[in-house]
This record gives sequence, C-alpha cells and structure tokens, in this order.
Amino acid sequence: MSTNKKGNVKVGDDMPEFISTDENGEKVTPATLKGFKNIIFFYGLDDSPTCTKEACNLRDNYTSFEEKGYRIFGVSRDTVKKHQKFIDKYDLPYSLIADPELSMMNAFGYYGPKIFMGKEVNGVYRTTIVTNEKGIITHIIEDVVSGDHSNQLKTALGI
Repeated sequence: MSTNKKGNVKVGDDMPEFISTDENGEKVTPATLKGFKNIIFFYGLDDSPTCTKEACNLRDNYTSFEEKGYRIFGVSRDTVKKHQKFIDKYDLPYSLIADPELSMMNAFGYYGPKIFMGKEVNGVYRTTIVTNEKGIITHIIEDVVSGDHSNQLKTALGI
C-alpha cells in the first residue's frame, strides 16, 4: 500500500459521493456498494493493452478475492455498451462501472493532468481502492503493476 499522492481520499475515509452506472445500466453509488467489501480499480480504456492486462490479471485471480468476500469493480470513462463488449470479449466475472461524465473519478480525485508519452494530457490515475462493508477505504494502491496487480492486492490484503 502506498501513500496517496493523488486523489481526494485517504485510508480511513468514507467513499465520496458519486453516481455512475454499471455495464447493465444499474445505478452505482456509495450506498449500493455498502454492505460488501469492494476492490475498485480505476483504469484508462477498455481494450487498451495495459488496461486489458490488468483486467485479465484480476479475472484470472478473481476466485481468491471472491472466497475472501470481496467484489471487484473496474471504473473507466467507457460507455455501458463498450463495457458489455469488453466483459464478453475477455469473459470478465466482475462488473465494470461506466463513468463517462467522470462523476466517480472526480469524486475520488483520480482524473486530471498527467504525463503520457512525454506529453501532458488529462487522464485517469491508475489507482485501486479497497473498502470494507461500511464503505470506508481500507487500502489505496497507486503504483499499480497491471500484469501483477492481483499479487499486489493479495499482499496488501494479507490473502
């Protein structure tokens, strides 16, 4: 677990308020996430190489998290329709949250200026948060290693 260099939240905070939608068009808010332990990973785009690597790494290790009572959600600016295609293409067993209006990303502070290929652009800060059943943030991972993210989470969570 790293310290929070970017973002509006820190370990011990309640999830900030937001309204987004999952791949089925269902509303997602902090209230709908409470009552469960959640792993929420913020990423750039469906089907981009690094994001696909991260999504598939979590897919391949999904049962180890599920057995410990965690649900997994990916969050990107992609649309509901694009998320459905991404889930189908890679057989993802977890939900993806469509956040094209940046409601969730801005609430957490995980979207803004960054350097990409030598240029400053606005984009997603690849970050993963973990919450407990009360909606309190228990872990923040900023230095995500896409191809080994499950192991980062397992180490952080003691799984």
